[in-house]
Amino acid sequence: MSSAIQIGPNAFTTTALDRITSYVAERQPARAQEIVALTPDASTREYFRIPREKGTAVAAVYPEPFDPAVHPYLDITRLFVECNLPVPEIYDVDGSVGIIVQEDLGSRQLCQVFEEVSAEETEGLLEQAIEIISRIQAATAKAFKLDSIACRLAFDEVKLSWELNFFFEHYFTSLRHESLTHGQTAELKVELNDIAAELSACPRVLCHRDYHTANLMLDKAGKIRIVDHQDARMGPATYDLVSLLLDRQPAPPSLAEVRAHRLFFLDARVRNGLDAIDPDDFSKEFRLMTIQRGLKAIGTFSYQTAVCGRGAFYERHIQPTLSIVLQAAEWLERFPVLQRMIKERI
Repeated sequence: MSSAIQIGPNAFTTTALDRITSYVAERQPARAQEIVALTPDASTREYFRIPREKGTAVAAVYPEPFDPAVHPYLDITRLFVECNLPVPEIYDVDGSVGIIVQEDLGSRQLCQVFEEVSAEETEGLLEQAIEIISRIQAATAKAFKLDSIACRLAFDEVKLSWELNFFFEHYFTSLRHESLTHGQTAELKVELNDIAAELSACPRVLCHRDYHTANLMLDKAGKIRIVDHQDARMGPATYDLVSLLLDRQPAPPSLAEVRAHRLFFLDARVRNGLDAIDPDDFSKEFRLMTIQRGLKAIGTFSYQTAVCGRGAFYERHIQPTLSIVLQAAEWLERFPVLQRMIKERI
């Protein structure tokens, strides 16, 4: 194998494994066989654990070359580091072959840790994760000061509507092969449009955008670290909290527990220098955000199952998430068409 990848029009006809093997062979020629492919996420990136002079690192291999100066992951990492948020250290970047090498945090995702520890330890870790959300939101001003990519993107009405349309297309059509009548479609679209319009009007803060327990790692020191943060953008203050508490849950959680965590978060915001929010107003926005985020997630699960053939991992999340969305809509006493359609399918 050549010791270097020649960059040109057909540079990425090589596989991600070929490129990372060449990268390692240049730096650790005796250890290229130690490369381990890691489980990919739902993106086009591929991940590998690779050897370093001391220990190991994780390499993200992208499907095409990139400019490090404007790469979203590197941009958001710079912002988070500037704000002392716990992200992996970047060791090396080679945009010409689409590689970012970063700190190896191990394999202890928070969702896995929760299955191994006591209820008391789970609660402590959850509060630690909630505290980090408030710290991310406190970084909003810094995002604008640094002109981060995150401050130029937002959960505006166009984005929120696109996500809800993605749900509509892939849940009803791709997954269930249903053809709703024109009347059914029109009625549901009115409610979905109302959800997007109301949420887009909420005050915006910096959001991770995918802050669930599979994107939080527990490092060797027992501290939570953030990963998969390249899609950070401006959005409602409830966004990341909904994701943390409700994404990929096996059943609707206790309303009392969710309320306690919301109040903890509101206190954490104040501790981190943010304005106080009325708990009742926050509760209503939280429920509305639960519906939008849940439907967006169902769209992703449906697409991954029906289009990408990854149902073994994603399909099991669809029905519980529908139940969570229904619970939120019933609490708000709104969106009767959506409620009826969910009840007919669970």
